[in-house]
Amino acid sequence: MDKIRELLEREVKNRNSLEELSYNKPDPLLIARRYRDEYIALICALFAYGSAKQIVKFLDSLDFSLLDRDEKDIREALANHYYRFQKSEDVIALFTALSRLKREGSLEDIFLKGYSKSGNILDGLWSLISTIKKIYPYSSRGYNFLIGKVPKNINRAGTYKRYLMYLRWVVRDDNLDLGLWSSVDKRDLIIPLDTHTFNVSLRLGLLKRESYDLKASLELTSILREFDSSDPIKYDFAIYRLGQEKIA
Repeated sequence: MDKIRELLEREVKNRNSLEELSYNKPDPLLIARRYRDEYIALICALFAYGSAKQIVKFLDSLDFSLLDRDEKDIREALANHYYRFQKSEDVIALFTALSRLKREGSLEDIFLKGYSKSGNILDGLWSLISTIKKIYPYSSRGYNFLIGKVPKNINRAGTYKRYLMYLRWVVRDDNLDLGLWSSVDKRDLIIPLDTHTFNVSLRLGLLKRESYDLKASLELTSILREFDSSDPIKYDFAIYRLGQEKIA
């Protein structure tokens, strides 16, 4: 494990640069950093599935100022916007829900309603998801995929990769992550598991669980805490790039 830790520490140091975020090395964080706003960052994270190039292209097409305009403007402006199996109505629903929340306050405060009670990141996440669904009770296949749901059984939960990535962005503060939230401890974060992170972690022996789910994220986070208990998911971006670039 010492050699693996040395590899990851070296990669973290080398990758902690804005040179890692460009149109030649696309990542939704490229767009989120442009605005440095918790609401815009959430939109960037929720659409972060599929080809990184296509994600960035879609995010570039969005007018985020719509979050501060009325719902009629949102509907008219996004009438022709869609991404994979999110139809225009799903994109409109997301902007509508978040515009309503933005008028009430911050996403961090919503998250803290769950997190502050237990210090558990997942309780904060369930609070956030529940509030988004409540403020605009819209339902469709595409929208439900985008927003997610509170799981009935954590042992059977999916990865929640996009939300956990969002939390990394807004809680951690370095040359990549945004550090927009001040009330959540980065030691409590859970690594967002995508296919690159999952496969590299298996190959490196960091992960034994072969199911691609939330329990695997928790297992990997536990191992990474042995490397750095105060900031266990600082390794996330480096592991992701090792897989994406087929280095490990």
